[in-house]
Amino acid sequence: MATGSSRLRLRDLQAFDDTKAGVKGLVDAGVTTVPAIFHHRPDPVPVANPSDVEDAVFPVIDLADVDRDRVVVQVRAAAETVGFFQVVNHGIPGELMDETLSAVRRFHEQPAEAKRPYYTRDQTRRVRYHSNFDLFQSPAANWRDTLFLEMSQEGPATPEEMPAACRGALADYLAAVQRLGAMMSELLSEALGLPAGYLGQDVGCLDGLIVGAHYYPACPEPHLTLGTTRHSDPCFLTLLLQDTAMGGLQVLLERQWVDVPPLAGALVVNIGDLLQLVSNDRLKSVEHRVVASGVGSRVSVACLFRPQYTSTRAYGPLVIASGSDDTRLPAYRSTTTAEFMAYYNSKGLDGRSALDHFRLPPPPISTPSTSADSASFP
Repeated sequence: MATGSSRLRLRDLQAFDDTKAGVKGLVDAGVTTVPAIFHHRPDPVPVANPSDVEDAVFPVIDLADVDRDRVVVQVRAAAETVGFFQVVNHGIPGELMDETLSAVRRFHEQPAEAKRPYYTRDQTRRVRYHSNFDLFQSPAANWRDTLFLEMSQEGPATPEEMPAACRGALADYLAAVQRLGAMMSELLSEALGLPAGYLGQDVGCLDGLIVGAHYYPACPEPHLTLGTTRHSDPCFLTLLLQDTAMGGLQVLLERQWVDVPPLAGALVVNIGDLLQLVSNDRLKSVEHRVVASGVGSRVSVACLFRPQYTSTRAYGPLVIASGSDDTRLPAYRSTTTAEFMAYYNSKGLDGRSALDHFRLPPPPISTPSTSADSASFP
């Protein structure tokens, strides 16, 4: 039964959503305090002092290295431990990256009237703009607005569907990202000891691309809220283009928040939940967040590789052939993108990993190492 405070919160959430102006609309209206719907509980997890963090904690991998085996080893080491790394010499021109960020900023900094035609919570729309996909589910709203683009094989958003303010650069950038995604999929396949095309072709990791073009306005009270709550990504793989002037991305490592240092010309790569599931916990989907800033706005473009919401293709953990020293029981039951995303969206960014919902209980010690829920791969 709804309490008086929950009814008031729902009223305030609805009133905010009805403006169709997002957080940027609040800032443009001149707010000097953060509304209560954006208030987050204090996080007991400490933030690491940058001087105490090793420079190599998030490796910078040169994709132009002619020694492919060395690149695979570097990718494997990062993906199996911290789950995050940065890549340089990735084939996407720096000018295109800069123009993409500028184009996203142009869209978000338009008058609210120009953005309202794209404002929707209809997940079937291939182009949609809103503030907080989980506005009515999460414990607290985030200080962020997002333009989403669906680029699934079944029907990708066309350049004509994209807002005019960011159409040209964003379309060119996404074409380049899809090529880079194919390269990263091959490297990760080889890192798992599989043929280069396995994750992309046999598993279908590249069957869809969901793009989140985020805008984090300057916040009058950044200590009260977050740009993005603690979460892991509901996909196979994420390629992130972040504003190197602002930073703000933090990764949870060894019970502390560690800043991912912005690096000009680099893209951040991180493992998603579905790849941790398929790899049977070999590759790590690590929780991360974005802090709010009181000085300047932050722009980023997150490209998440996964099939569209309605996909019914089943994914299960890769089980290494019996007899290997590395044989592991399946850690998860099989699921589909549709089921995984339905659960992810129903809970919102609530600080809990979606993977826990699909994790299998440990078997009794006497139980043979077989499971009907496993998905064996050749």
